[in-house]
Amino acid sequence: MHGAGGIKPAGSGRTGRLVLICRAQGRIMARCYAISSRRPQGTRSSPGHQVEGNLVRPTQPFDMKRRATRSVRVGSVTIGGGAPVSVQSMTKTHTEDVEATLAQIGELAALGCEIIRCAVPNRKAGAALREITRGSPLPVVADIHFDHRLALAAIEAGADGVRINPGNMRDRDGIREVYRAAGEAGIKVRIGVNSGSIRPRRGLEVRGGAGGKELADLMVREALAYCQAAEEESFGDIVLSLKASDVPTTIAAYRRAAGLCDYPFHLGVTAAGPAATSLVKSAIGIGALLAEGIGDTVRVSMTGPPHEEVRAGIAILQALGLRAASGPEIISCPTCARCEIDLSALVEEIGRRVQDGPAGLKIAVMGCMVNGPGEAAEADVGIAGGRDFGYLFRGGKKVRKVPAAGLADALMDEIEKARPTRGVPQG
Repeated sequence: MHGAGGIKPAGSGRTGRLVLICRAQGRIMARCYAISSRRPQGTRSSPGHQVEGNLVRPTQPFDMKRRATRSVRVGSVTIGGGAPVSVQSMTKTHTEDVEATLAQIGELAALGCEIIRCAVPNRKAGAALREITRGSPLPVVADIHFDHRLALAAIEAGADGVRINPGNMRDRDGIREVYRAAGEAGIKVRIGVNSGSIRPRRGLEVRGGAGGKELADLMVREALAYCQAAEEESFGDIVLSLKASDVPTTIAAYRRAAGLCDYPFHLGVTAAGPAATSLVKSAIGIGALLAEGIGDTVRVSMTGPPHEEVRAGIAILQALGLRAASGPEIISCPTCARCEIDLSALVEEIGRRVQDGPAGLKIAVMGCMVNGPGEAAEADVGIAGGRDFGYLFRGGKKVRKVPAAGLADALMDEIEKARPTRGVPQG
């Protein structure tokens, strides 16, 4: 556990560097942290990549250097400290409905979710949390707003972590009590700031119109003030999140905080909207930060069932090379007037037939000879379409010319031939 030991004086231990941040105007935010210069254990290298567990770090041509942070445990999952970026979601059931909540957690775990969060809006939900934590296949984080006593109840119920919101929890002494209880229980606290709750209010009326950089600075300032209070209680197992509902403010807040502390970051764009909108906002907001090496765990916020949140989070990590592909990747063109085969139907059929295909297999399905031969040649197997026919490629070389009606079967034959060479058993 971190805490007083998480902030070391200069020259102590295996110190890589010492960072001291002081903020004036009556707010002294002194943060000193030591970052170990040791290479993370369990890391292995391959040409162009570093691999740690299911984390793939490309080194050529794009070298993504992860931000150095302390590591925080959430049940069996490590956040930060060079650990693989994890995917989270949140149950959309009523927490007091234990059966429905556990069923949804099981579904999300099967999709690849690694940490689950449950809302605890009242004592009834808090009481149900005990049974949920016992039956959950994933670490359970209790989501707490307004009342610190609900956080204390969640810790007592066996939660693997709690999330508190500086925007609506104003009982500073009560929050310090949460830090002490979490320290005694050996669990983490996420200090989660949302743009929608951080602005000053009078009742339900929001005062002030902070936006952009001003809002990002406010989010960071408030979050670090709560972190400072935790450190004063000798508690440092903290994960930080700074989510706005717009992408630029979200990115600005995380970038700002990244230079002021060594806490691992939970990334996300809050209230990102329905699936189509959320996918764009999240891919840009989360993806941009991850590409800069910022971020240690992600949650895609999406209106509707949580299953697509998990799929989207995994897809973002895979697109950046931060997670090994779980299945084949299809590369296909958008089509234009040059395409003279039914490419949409072909892509749909191939996608359906390769669902259980070799992980990481790259399949190109291209409609014409402009980019088709190049993309197909760079894939493991591929097709470049012509007039009612297509050229079949394997391992970068043209294999043969195939009539349009036989392209799907011919491509699947080549995919089957590729299985043994990729170490995947046939059948």
